[in-house]
Amino acid sequence: MSRHHVAVVGAGKIGGMIAALLQGSGDYQIKVLDQSVEALSALDVPHVTTEALDVSDLGKLTGALKGCDAVISAAPFFLTPVIAQAAKDADCHYLDLTEDVASTAEVEKIAEGANKAFAPQCGLAPGFVSIAGYDLAKQFDSLEDLHLRVGALPRYPTNKLKYNLTWSTDGLINEYCNPCLAIENGELTKVPALAGLQHFSLDGVDYEAFNTSGGLGSLSETLKDKVQSLRYLSIRYPGHRDIMELLLKDLGFINKRDLLKEVMEDSIPVTMQDRVLIFITATGMKDGRFQQKSYSHVVNDREIMGKHWSGIQITTAASICATLDLLMDGSLNAKGFVKQESINLDDFLSNRFGGLYNNGGSDHETPGRQIAA
Repeated sequence: MSRHHVAVVGAGKIGGMIAALLQGSGDYQIKVLDQSVEALSALDVPHVTTEALDVSDLGKLTGALKGCDAVISAAPFFLTPVIAQAAKDADCHYLDLTEDVASTAEVEKIAEGANKAFAPQCGLAPGFVSIAGYDLAKQFDSLEDLHLRVGALPRYPTNKLKYNLTWSTDGLINEYCNPCLAIENGELTKVPALAGLQHFSLDGVDYEAFNTSGGLGSLSETLKDKVQSLRYLSIRYPGHRDIMELLLKDLGFINKRDLLKEVMEDSIPVTMQDRVLIFITATGMKDGRFQQKSYSHVVNDREIMGKHWSGIQITTAASICATLDLLMDGSLNAKGFVKQESINLDDFLSNRFGGLYNNGGSDHETPGRQIAA
């Protein structure tokens, strides 16, 4: 059987795992593009090809994508529009991981009249959480509240923030600084980041959650006029939000994001020992009664295909790889703009890549043609 040719833009932590999963499945031939020769050289994925390229150059990128069936963007959010336009010009499917609301709006415009599918926001949040949240929402006759909570947390926190860097620092800072889409009293609105503090416990461990930007994706439009309260919140250990509010608001780092990034990357260590928490609650009317239903899930760092991966790498890469798989096998609309909540939760979890959300089974999973254990 012929393999699908896919370009992955971005040779970072997430891009590397995407390339490893797809190449390791045997059904994809992967080319990784990045402007950093150093990042490409550090890429430890057998049998992929690499190309050093200024991915901000539309003409050069379009040329590099010619002949590809799809392109996956694991690049910074500010490169999203040019990569999406290059995908359209090269006539290949487009998928990305962005949480940035403005970038996604640009992708939706570019998708108009396209011959191929454009599926942004295919990561963990937005992405998997949109799929799981919408699945929960559909179980009610009428929906009152839907609150989506997600956190990538260190398993062994030691500093005052009780946090380690596990993914893009730029993305993290945007989450904490940008306005957050929400539905309140049935109206689509924007609420401030770091507000809306909640406290809860899971399996005997205390957590806090608060508004952050970008996690709702297109779900806010999909559920408009169908829910009274819709919110996305990031999960952290208690006390984290107060320190970030001090830094961003009282000390003014909200207007010095480059400096904050430098401080955080110099002072907060990276960890591969993390866990991803997903906790979704919905209330509404079902069978004539006011009910609440919840969905909770934890994904830990672990070894897959002989290599150790963090929980945020696993959940993010598995999500976009599962979306690509479902697109290629005809389960998704192969033309125009694709919303994550259009993916059926059971289809996602039974996919070989989506099945990596399951912590059970072997610690040495290989996402081949059979469903991953």
